[in-house]
Amino acid sequence: MPDSTTALTYAVRLRFVGRYLSQLALMLALLALVPLGASLVFAEYDYSLRYALLIAGLLFAAAPGLRLPEPKQIQVNEGIVIVSLTFLLTPLVMTFPLAASGLPFADVLFEAVSAITTTGLSTAGPVDGLSRTFMFARAWIQWYGGLGIAVLSIALLMAPHAAARRLAEPTEGESIATTARMQARQVLRVYLALTLAGTVLLWTVTGEPFTALVHMLSTLSTGGFSTFDNSLAAMPPAGAWMVTVFSVLGAVPLLLYFHAVSGRPYELLRDPEVRALMLAVLLISGLLGLSLHGHSGMPWGAALQHGAMLGISAQTTAGFSPLPVAQLDATSKLLIIVSMVIGGGSGSTAGGIKLLRLLVLLRLLQYFVRRSAMPPHAVSEPRLGGRLLQPIDVERVALVFGLFAALSTLSWLAFLSYGYAPLDSLLEVVSAMGTVGLSSGISRPDLEAPLKVLLCFDMLLGRLEILALLVLLYPRTWIGKRTS
Repeated sequence: MPDSTTALTYAVRLRFVGRYLSQLALMLALLALVPLGASLVFAEYDYSLRYALLIAGLLFAAAPGLRLPEPKQIQVNEGIVIVSLTFLLTPLVMTFPLAASGLPFADVLFEAVSAITTTGLSTAGPVDGLSRTFMFARAWIQWYGGLGIAVLSIALLMAPHAAARRLAEPTEGESIATTARMQARQVLRVYLALTLAGTVLLWTVTGEPFTALVHMLSTLSTGGFSTFDNSLAAMPPAGAWMVTVFSVLGAVPLLLYFHAVSGRPYELLRDPEVRALMLAVLLISGLLGLSLHGHSGMPWGAALQHGAMLGISAQTTAGFSPLPVAQLDATSKLLIIVSMVIGGGSGSTAGGIKLLRLLVLLRLLQYFVRRSAMPPHAVSEPRLGGRLLQPIDVERVALVFGLFAALSTLSWLAFLSYGYAPLDSLLEVVSAMGTVGLSSGISRPDLEAPLKVLLCFDMLLGRLEILALLVLLYPRTWIGKRTS
């Protein structure tokens, strides 16, 4: 029996998708000017030539589509398709200039996917063998990849669920589209201000402008690419703490900063996700400190310091590390895995399932327990942050948790089939799905090619939050009747 809702579905309008993809090509051409300039400064002209050719090709490809009409209103599935294709096509395009590094194509693609998804896993090998342009370009892709997550999720994915309502509520007389564009500009201003401030402060501490810039581009995007093989361990303590603090700032919903400086600081202080993030950071840092002291015999001072840096890195999904993750005890690895699954705040650059979804789940559990003690005729509705939780909120939370667990398990089994240790394999898979970047040592240049492809797929799934990719692959997204 055919589903009665089929008649209510509409396929994406290809001309409008083409229009926005052309705008994407134009934007990528403009963004490529920055690493082109960097390659000229570093006198690495192989990259310069490739970036120049890439820019010309993108401008040529964008020209026809920019003549297409712009829609008055964009469908939800069209927004999801555009965002999904953005994160699928961008790393493919960026493999061309990054190939000047001389790395095999599989590794170049891996680095590009890891960059655009703000993950930070790498199979490129020691950074001593990487050029300055390559390191800068990776961090730059992470920076605008992180910005894309925050902005595109607001500007295009305006579905009526709790996170979207909280992040984008039109004022009287404004349309959702107008509000989305306005808030996207606000996020950009906050992102630029934090990046500039962090770079200047880190430059002051390290005395190295290149190191400061690359690390701060990767920090605010919660990406994790470093100019050092030992990550935070190779930085002066003040610099490592500064990176850690700015990782937390990147994991907070970015619009809340704008509200705070616009005369509404109470929104930042009262936001349930911000409170949950601070609590999670304190909890995981303390537990990791106890584990490092108890299992490794590390002195209390060093254990608490490393536990805090490592815990914050896992919870914010930044991916920096003050010590080799592969050498940690099993308890510490399990704690890190749990933090990476949860992740940071919605509307931030952080990955993971998101704290908002965890809060929804916990509130629902609280509601059902409380409901069992109430009389049948009593009226009670689950709320979060003063807002009523709608059925669609519950559906999305259940879907994301279920799909994350199912797909992580399948990827984990693939690693087990190649003989990798169970706990290390699980950490690597969750790190990719949560777009974190902490590695148990499995991600490396000689990693088996099928597993490199699998980790790329996991990183894209995690960044697109799984549901978006399902919409992209759904046949009725492309086939069926279309609106005018």
